[in-house]
Amino acid sequence: MQSAVVAGDGGIRAQVAVVGGGPVGLLVAAELAARAVDTVVIEAAAAVTEQPKATTLHARAVQCLARRGLLPAGASSSAGGATSFHFGGLPGLVITAPQGEPEPILKCSQADLERFFEERALQAGARILRGHRVTGIVQEPGGVRITAEGPRGTVTCVAGYAVGADGARSTVREQAGIGSDTYAASVAAMAGTVTLPDPASLLPGWHRTSRGWIAAKAGSGGRTHIRTVNFRGAHPDRHQPLGLAELRRETSWIAGREIAMEDPRWLSRFSDFTRLARSLRAGRIFLVGDAAHVHFPIGGQGLSTGVLDALNLGWKLALAVHGSAGAQLLDTYDLERRPAARRVVENTQAQLALMREGAEADALREVFTGILAADPAGGYLSGMVSAQDTVLPEHTGRTALGAGRFLHNVALTTTTGETDVIGLLADGRPVLVLFGEESSGYREEARGWEGTLRVVHARPTPDVPQEALLVRPDGYIAWAPGGDGLAVALSAYLAEGAGADGARPSRV
Repeated sequence: MQSAVVAGDGGIRAQVAVVGGGPVGLLVAAELAARAVDTVVIEAAAAVTEQPKATTLHARAVQCLARRGLLPAGASSSAGGATSFHFGGLPGLVITAPQGEPEPILKCSQADLERFFEERALQAGARILRGHRVTGIVQEPGGVRITAEGPRGTVTCVAGYAVGADGARSTVREQAGIGSDTYAASVAAMAGTVTLPDPASLLPGWHRTSRGWIAAKAGSGGRTHIRTVNFRGAHPDRHQPLGLAELRRETSWIAGREIAMEDPRWLSRFSDFTRLARSLRAGRIFLVGDAAHVHFPIGGQGLSTGVLDALNLGWKLALAVHGSAGAQLLDTYDLERRPAARRVVENTQAQLALMREGAEADALREVFTGILAADPAGGYLSGMVSAQDTVLPEHTGRTALGAGRFLHNVALTTTTGETDVIGLLADGRPVLVLFGEESSGYREEARGWEGTLRVVHARPTPDVPQEALLVRPDGYIAWAPGGDGLAVALSAYLAEGAGADGARPSRV
């Protein structure tokens, strides 16, 4: 592991400091370091925890990771397809992805994903300081000062920008003075990995009774991961340690029969406490992942939402560090990601409503079961859960049809050979794709941004009806003909006149 370099005054200096070394923070670091940003990660844990957490990455997160070359080995299939899923514990939802994209759901443990992103961050040159707990963060003129406590005492880090990826109890969020909209917990839930002496007593899957829900998943070594939810009200102290006897009683009570279990690991409580930060930015400080939004963990959307935060922020913050960002580019992070997080908050609240007890909830389940049976793959619920229905808000005034939408991985024939959208975005730069001779005028219009922008000529294709597209590094279309001019869009995203390396002198 590359250690953090200590400056002559006893502090660490970096262009960006990422507080929190979970998968989202490490992904931010990997994205920044790959773009030649001097990045340090400050993480309280000494090592990656093996505690079972998230295991699902949904389609849009998978697709955006593919465009950055950040899919773990074995997950880069371009077959698209369909995968069965659920909505509020109800079977029948199907998540689909177009041909040319990776399979729509990637199953990968959070620990494995964290190790993968850490490796990529280190390879790109990021510095990781483990075993250090951040205790203070203060914005100063031109930067941010962070203090942390580690094995050898207090450490100070001075950075141009800071990213809070430090989880639901974020120190960064609190000390930056960013307020939150919160919803109090209303349910009590438990989780743990155990051995069942009689595996047939609790088969894998979702189990609903009049008293609540049990979700059981087969783990390694013959173990079973169990989650329970009951609706009698929130536990009076969610942080009180959970023991095997209590988990066994709760599981047996919900099931209505005795379920023996032994050899407990990773026992914990959780709830539907919900938080959405009122802003994801305060000056030079940004929030990503659970530091920005926390919701009931149903539908596997939490990790995916954090990954999309990281991929949205990484390229923008790198451009800002290098002096190549448009004046308002950093503001678009909150404008784009906070509404997306709110949608996740709302749909998880809706899913929890489907899981509640009573005649009204029974009626809701009956209706949604019919909806899923009638249109399992078409539609609204699939796009919402997988984030594939995301359309970005406009930032440049009058926009054309297609702007703000995701450009799927269509095959392209360019002047240098055959490629596709994933291939075009591999180096992490915005790309202006010009289709046919009629588009040559756009190249002249973009001349002032070519130091940062990649310009590619491609053969016209029926898969892309426009004559030109400006595509962001995360795969979304920033501009298409028919709205305001290309120069207007380029000015919104990029600073004009950057050098051949795409960078101006650093502002930090």
